[in-house]
Amino acid sequence: MSDRRVGIWFIGAWGGVASTAVLGLSALGRRLSDTTGLVTASPLFDGVDLDGPKQFVVGGHDIRRSSYLEAVRDLHQRSNVFSTALIESCRPDLEEWDKNVRGGTILGAGATISKMADWPEVQRVDSPRQAIERIQADLRAFKTKQKLDQVVVVNVSSTEPPFPTDKRHASLASFQPLLDSKQTEIPASTLYAWAAIDLGLPFVNFTPSLGASFPAALDLAQQRKAVVCGQDGKTGETMMKSVLAPMFVNRNLRILSWVGHNIFGNRDGLVLDDPVNKESKIRTKDQLIQQIVGYKPETHVSIEYIPSMDDWKTAWDHIHFQGFLGTKMILQFIWQGCDSLLAAPLVIDLARLALFAQRRGESGVLGHLACFFKSPMGVADHDFFKQYALLEDYVRQIKDSA
Repeated sequence: MSDRRVGIWFIGAWGGVASTAVLGLSALGRRLSDTTGLVTASPLFDGVDLDGPKQFVVGGHDIRRSSYLEAVRDLHQRSNVFSTALIESCRPDLEEWDKNVRGGTILGAGATISKMADWPEVQRVDSPRQAIERIQADLRAFKTKQKLDQVVVVNVSSTEPPFPTDKRHASLASFQPLLDSKQTEIPASTLYAWAAIDLGLPFVNFTPSLGASFPAALDLAQQRKAVVCGQDGKTGETMMKSVLAPMFVNRNLRILSWVGHNIFGNRDGLVLDDPVNKESKIRTKDQLIQQIVGYKPETHVSIEYIPSMDDWKTAWDHIHFQGFLGTKMILQFIWQGCDSLLAAPLVIDLARLALFAQRRGESGVLGHLACFFKSPMGVADHDFFKQYALLEDYVRQIKDSA
């Protein structure tokens, strides 16, 4: 067992996904749970030097006052997940890691997210550069105080409104003036991303928000030898689309229309109840069918906030397709899963893989992690099996070179 100590710094630290991942790290480290759901625990990764759960120390930023204990108890009460015994067994870790959470920023986060802030410190910046400097101070202090060999920053915060980029985002030279602007010309997710990458830290964007998904940020990643991946974790309905759509292609069945209706009631659902924020999520969910099949069927995606559903995200999909001799047929499926429990193990996977890539001297976009995302950076193919093959090839090359 390596004596390496690594940090995972969550943006949205006390949200459902982060708190579930944190509970998972504690439970795994204490051998209170098995590794079901962790891709990096599959036989493919046997012999690969990934960080184990006990090597992780947790910290993060949030804009709401809470605690890990409060967050997991709330999720347990609302959605009937976990168990009281598990939470209590992990309580020492949760309370210790709470000490590492700091107030984040709402600069550029949008009106709906900003309204949730109740931590006074999140308001106290006048420019993007000030916000970045504060974020970096927190990251440096975390690494130094906890005596960490590496830190990975993972964005699991609420979905921001779409943010159009332009020529100012095309290079480091054209982007730098925006850092001192008094206007809100940089979204919060990008402030966090820039702060992490500028320090040479791996950055994982598990949300549809902009983050590091523009040329200037990728140039900075190459300069600082940082690794990045994203956008928008693929956990449920969209994963099913990326699995089922290739079947229609391979059987030469023509999709006429694909309608997906999603309902859920957690905080993410509350944010996505704002049509502006919802647009970001719909874009990532509605793009892949056309890319996979090579033509444009009629598609429709809806997302509705239903408070009684809590964290149980439910998707109903209706696929109308044409078969032999022009016969029209229908496939329907219902996907119901606990949103945070689907996402949390993937977040841990991505943290382990990003830290590993950095230790190997990689930099820039980690395209081999495409299978984890709805809008994978550096990869245009949305076929889940082709994406997963990239990950398999990457791991095999590592083993062959060992």
